[in-house]
Amino acid sequence: MDRTYGRSAADPGTTSPDPCVPLHVSPPRGDRPSEVTSAESETDLPTCHLHPDRQTGRRCSRCGRPACPECLHAASVGSHCTECVRLTRPPVAERVRTRVALAGPVVTYAILALNVAMFALTVAWAAVDGGAQQAQRALGGEITIAHVHLALFRSLVAEGEWYRVFSSSFMHFGVIHLAMNMFGLFILGRLLEPALGRMRFASLYLASLVGGTLGALWISPDALTAGASGALYGLLGGAFVIMKARGVDPFSTGLGSWMVVALVWTFVAPGVSIGGHLGGLVAGAVTGYLMVPRHRQLSASQSASIGLAMAGVLFVACLLVSTQYG
Repeated sequence: MDRTYGRSAADPGTTSPDPCVPLHVSPPRGDRPSEVTSAESETDLPTCHLHPDRQTGRRCSRCGRPACPECLHAASVGSHCTECVRLTRPPVAERVRTRVALAGPVVTYAILALNVAMFALTVAWAAVDGGAQQAQRALGGEITIAHVHLALFRSLVAEGEWYRVFSSSFMHFGVIHLAMNMFGLFILGRLLEPALGRMRFASLYLASLVGGTLGALWISPDALTAGASGALYGLLGGAFVIMKARGVDPFSTGLGSWMVVALVWTFVAPGVSIGGHLGGLVAGAVTGYLMVPRHRQLSASQSASIGLAMAGVLFVACLLVSTQYG
């Protein structure tokens, strides 16, 4: 039978390829187009709005601009670019106030550390002067060479050693004396400093300190006096007056009861400087009244200036009182 490779009778419209000619097989449709699509997608990626040479597939969830991973910062929802983070950041003053609040009562801790350092100096000075026995006496509360040089004594202040007005309030007689005063400072400082602010609190403490010194010079001029209790009584008086000015009953918070107990202790306990306690209490109450008036609001700097002015006036009074008994 003859074979023909033209049109067949069954299918006149189809042709059969020559079996001797190799067939050209086309690749699957998905192979080459997929490569083209991938290349095209890479070239179509946007670039970071801050780094034009970097392609990125991410965007800021706030402004929608494309940004590279280096320029994106994690947010509560999505990621924000550097510029959006800068725009949503609080003002400098607000950030400073936040950091100050988070730092805690820094002034209180600084005063506490200074008192502890002065007591360590007292013990070390006693050890150098008289050995371990003198150091033990300093720990027990006896007078040491440091008290002779730094504690409050009227005649020495009159002779020009005015620094004793301040240094005596950082000196203590023994560990128990130091521990009691530092406990009170820790409690009152954590209560008052956050409420008043650092500047007001520091100036109130300084005015109370000098007021306690003035009371000690006035009532017991010939006694060797030391301790931070005058300043602490001033903080009590200032806190009492400030609470009253802000409409808070001090007795409802326990502060009033604390003041009553402190006053009873002043007149009952032996060896206590009555003038130092009362002088600090009055100075702190007056300073607190002037710093936080009822009818108008003062800025922190204005209130601190009042406290510093009060401390200056009381310091001059200390000098005058010391010379009066000379």
